[in-house]
Amino acid sequence: MSEPLHDSDEFARVWVNLAQPRLGAKAIHATDDFFAPKERLIRPETPVFIAGKYDDHGKWMDGWESRRKRGPGHDWCVIRLGLPGAIKGVDIDTSHFTGNYPPEASIEACASDDDPGEATKWTEIVPRTRLLPDSHHLIAVDSAPAWTHVRLNIFPDGGVARLRVYGQVQIDWSARDPNELFDLVALRNGGRAIACNDRHYGAPENLLAPGRGVNMGDGWETRRRREPGNDWAILALGHKGRVRRVEIDTANFKGNYPESASIEGIEHTGDEAALPHAAGWREILPRQPLDADREHVFEAEVADAAPVTHVRLNIFPDGGVSRLRLWGTIAT
Repeated sequence: MSEPLHDSDEFARVWVNLAQPRLGAKAIHATDDFFAPKERLIRPETPVFIAGKYDDHGKWMDGWESRRKRGPGHDWCVIRLGLPGAIKGVDIDTSHFTGNYPPEASIEACASDDDPGEATKWTEIVPRTRLLPDSHHLIAVDSAPAWTHVRLNIFPDGGVARLRVYGQVQIDWSARDPNELFDLVALRNGGRAIACNDRHYGAPENLLAPGRGVNMGDGWETRRRREPGNDWAILALGHKGRVRRVEIDTANFKGNYPESASIEGIEHTGDEAALPHAAGWREILPRQPLDADREHVFEAEVADAAPVTHVRLNIFPDGGVSRLRLWGTIAT
């Protein structure tokens, strides 16, 4: 058994959580979820504790919790990932579980077109590891195959607030028409948020999510800027491409949308950590005025169709954007 692992959280900052419901992830089976249903294990919200809240089964807990095991064996929960991916790291979060957390856990993965059954071959990607109460357990994983499901094993029973599974979305771009327009920065197409100068109210990853934002929390929003300059977010395309059309959606942002925005691009194959200070950024979309709670479509305004691998969304001076779509063709 390994000791509790608290690796760098870098994988959580640059890779996509493959176990998020908005991408189609689902908790499909648990051996037991008497105290708290398995579906809560992958909820996007930060887990909460509500003192004095009980239901018919006992204390209400924001996570997955099994009953106290009185026989041999252990409990487990299977998650169907929203997108197939190479797993880079996980976060086993026991927030608010103190006297009822599992002492140990492990994670297995499989690749299957169908949901797993008794004959499924599982591969251990996180060895049996000691857990702590009310803690995040950030564990780096070096796993190249495109996994479709994970199984969280807890020993012997107890509660886990959240499971995050960070990885690289696997897309077969060779099967796609090079003349077709794709949203090159969408999460579903392997887009990722790399860096931003501020994420006080919302993460830049939300810009790349499916659909329109459901509220102001479902977007990228910065604090109020009190100094010169502007805010920005750097995003990696799922595949190198030529941007032909830009859509900037300020849905739900009414008194706090940016006055304007621009987009720059770069072809970069080196260390992504160097991107904020890299030379060679060129303008794709000149600065354009924005309105509140509106989808903005720019096509004639797109100024540069040279291949890029990363883009920088600049907002002036600050504020919130719900979604960003970059429609373009793939490039070799």
